[in-house]
Amino acid sequence: MSSKSEEPAVPLSADVFSSACDSRAVLQHLTGRWGALTVAALKLGDGPMRFGEIRRRVQGISDRMLSQTLGQLERDGMVERTVHSNIPPNVDYALTPLGLKIAEPMLALIGLLEAELPQVLAAQQTFDEASPTE
Repeated sequence: MSSKSEEPAVPLSADVFSSACDSRAVLQHLTGRWGALTVAALKLGDGPMRFGEIRRRVQGISDRMLSQTLGQLERDGMVERTVHSNIPPNVDYALTPLGLKIAEPMLALIGLLEAELPQVLAAQQTFDEASPTE
């Protein structure tokens, strides 16, 4: 038995612009279409949500994509998965404290985007009218 205790690894400073930094993958999990919508749905839900509730809230997501997204967010520490041993068994998903902290600015961004959507649509129309189509 060794008397030497293991030293915790010194965390490297995060740099999302570095291709070698793990923060880039986590950012992708959160800001990809399904990650952002899943986090927002869980934040807006009234407590833990079941898989089907999340799928109905995030329209257009397949079961497979939702399962993968929830798994990535769980691995990243944003989502907690709780299995209830009822008959039949069921599973709930909820944001962790970290997930809740990250969901706030995500919802603020979504709200800003929705509020400014008319301006975005007008800009798209102006751009499309000025751009030659092939």
